[in-house]
Amino acid sequence: MKIDLEQTILRNLLTNEPYLRKVIPHLKKEYFEGVYSLLFTEVTKFVSRFNALPTIESFKIEIDQCDLFTEQTYTHAMDILPTIFTYSPENEDWLLESTEKWCQDRAVYLAIMESIAVIDGKHQTFTKDALPDILTEALSVCFDNNVGHDYLEDVDGRYNFYHEQEERLPFDLSQFNTITKGGLPNKTLNICLAGTGVGKSLFMCHVAANALAQGRNALYITMEMAEERIAERIDANLLNVPIDQLENMSQKMFSDRVNKVASGTNGKLIIKEYPTGAAHSGHFRALLNELKLKKKFVPDIIFIDYLNICASARMKSMGGAINSYTYIKAIAEELRGLAVEFNVPIMSATQTTRSGFGNSDPGLEDTSESFGLPATADLMFALISNEELSSLNQIMVKQLKNRYNDPNVEKRFVIGVDRSKMRLYDIDPSEQNLTDDVPQTSTPGGKNLSGIKMF
Repeated sequence: MKIDLEQTILRNLLTNEPYLRKVIPHLKKEYFEGVYSLLFTEVTKFVSRFNALPTIESFKIEIDQCDLFTEQTYTHAMDILPTIFTYSPENEDWLLESTEKWCQDRAVYLAIMESIAVIDGKHQTFTKDALPDILTEALSVCFDNNVGHDYLEDVDGRYNFYHEQEERLPFDLSQFNTITKGGLPNKTLNICLAGTGVGKSLFMCHVAANALAQGRNALYITMEMAEERIAERIDANLLNVPIDQLENMSQKMFSDRVNKVASGTNGKLIIKEYPTGAAHSGHFRALLNELKLKKKFVPDIIFIDYLNICASARMKSMGGAINSYTYIKAIAEELRGLAVEFNVPIMSATQTTRSGFGNSDPGLEDTSESFGLPATADLMFALISNEELSSLNQIMVKQLKNRYNDPNVEKRFVIGVDRSKMRLYDIDPSEQNLTDDVPQTSTPGGKNLSGIKMF
């Protein structure tokens, strides 16, 4: 039966040009066995060279001139060519569906065999780290028959798209909801830019705590701090207890507070630690699949703390041969691809450049290591602080890039910060006095603060 289907596929490749155009991008010679693999190779070579289907005569000549055939496979090919070149119309939907399933089955089988070779140490290229990517690639085989959006004909679909309410994960900070038009959409990469100690992790921990409080599932991946330290920050936030007083709570009081949080949400929060620089999108993908399988856990948002200390799945093996621009850009692209694959927003962070530490008005050029990062992100904003802002328990936010809204809407604004409880909160609009030219805010005495610096 398998051979019959291979023959049917090959026959239609040679006699059914519309079918060939649809499926040829998805087929690999490795999917075919024996003489069929050789014949498929010759078909693709012919179509690539002449942009047309061969006749049986021209195909025989090409086979005669090919040195890949043994005497046995040549004889077999000549015996079956008359049958293969006999046009036999098939139901198009059935043919495409059967071909897609056949490709999927072959891809999985080959991936399993390749994985066994890797496990046995017999693979010449891959190590065990590559196993998740090998299997994921096989499982992702799918025919995409969408030829694109016809601008003049697809009017109704486009109108409906404009009026659909896109699913978003809202903030508990009103100005962030304003600039994002209601929260973070799925399939997006969102980046917080700040210097050391300003509040990158605090911001992400606060948003993660808020997601849990909303009844959402959140996955927090940390490569800078231990799992327990991230959990400690979220405890301070959700339990409304200063972080340095958590250890003074009795076990009963602590358990009661956590149980109260649990009773008020249907969500879950998973915190996973990886060594600095050791994990990449392949590890995250494997984790997501494992969490779904073992815990029935599917996140609504993913936090990665932080992007610069991730590895690149594509470029890890190149080590020092790759420059930082390309490397960080690759990480950003892989993370955004992960967001699209799992249909979630990803929130991450990046450091400022050395010069950005003292910049009163940071821009995209102050992104550490790579200008390619802001090119990939959907939303990017800077957190800015100085001594005066710290004395007011405030952080300034400056939009750097925004695909959700006009970045000049609320280009700069101030949010409150309670560092003891790892919380952020809204500042009354009447207390904000910010211009687009110079970052300023008002003290209780009416003094304008300028010269904001990155720490």
